Amino acid sequence: MAHPLPDNRPPIDQNLYALDEESSTFFKSQTGISDDSALREHILSVQAKAYAFKPYPCIRAFGFTRLKISKLPAYQGVLTLGRERKDAILLDIGCCFGNDARKAVVDGFPVRNVLTSDLRRELWDFGHELFKSTPETFPAHFIAGDALEPSMLEIIPPLDAVNSLDDPCPDLSTLTSLNPVRGRVSAIHASSFFHLFGEQKQLHLARALAGLLSPLPGSVIFGSHVGRRDEKGPLTEPVFGQEINMFCHCPSSWEEMWNTVFKEGMVSVKGKVKQVNRDGKPFWMLGWSVTRL
Repeated sequence: MAHPLPDNRPPIDQNLYALDEESSTFFKSQTGISDDSALREHILSVQAKAYAFKPYPCIRAFGFTRLKISKLPAYQGVLTLGRERKDAILLDIGCCFGNDARKAVVDGFPVRNVLTSDLRRELWDFGHELFKSTPETFPAHFIAGDALEPSMLEIIPPLDAVNSLDDPCPDLSTLTSLNPVRGRVSAIHASSFFHLFGEQKQLHLARALAGLLSPLPGSVIFGSHVGRRDEKGPLTEPVFGQEINMFCHCPSSWEEMWNTVFKEGMVSVKGKVKQVNRDGKPFWMLGWSVTRL
């Protein structure tokens, strides 16, 4: 049964559907649907169900069809960690349907060492429907919860030594929060995530994620989100028919924030803005990485 849309919820606009070549190849390989029209109808069907469940702008704008992780400069290093570091863990925070985590697995990161998280398990279930998978055929681990809540992710100082980890890593399949893997995550991907929160909550999340990161050199937190070119501040943008209000960092303020989270000499922070166009309007995306030294 279709759910009625609230008056303030923009209706789905199928004209926003557009797969680039990389995404088209990826979705065809993962769904087994080779026909462009059939693939489009399948994606639209899942989108409609998910948008009725939660009317997130990223669902309406087909954000779940764009591969963000593989376009980031830190990505190849993350794949190297998956190949070469024993029991390396990749966390995709704010994963939605899990397209970026799946891309990393396709490219070689061990699936059983992949953690994903978002507010609601239903989003992960829609991902299984979208990619025609099951927990058995795609056994990455999903944890539902609010990353701002200590019961899900408590803030601790970043570990400054490998010998700070005395206990063995827990079985990822048993986790109900992210706290048991503090100091053990080799790579944390956070795209289209930080710009959902105000400035102080972004700082809170940075501190919380820093406590998850392994102290081993090369461990990295990386991602992309809407930014500003010259100075941090609020941003109101009409995107695909919806007015979006965000607090956005610029590269210098983003670097400054992370350098207050980690002690001096612990990390190298890189951030760069790139102009993109959505709905015929230009805005800036901030791509970034925070790498342990």
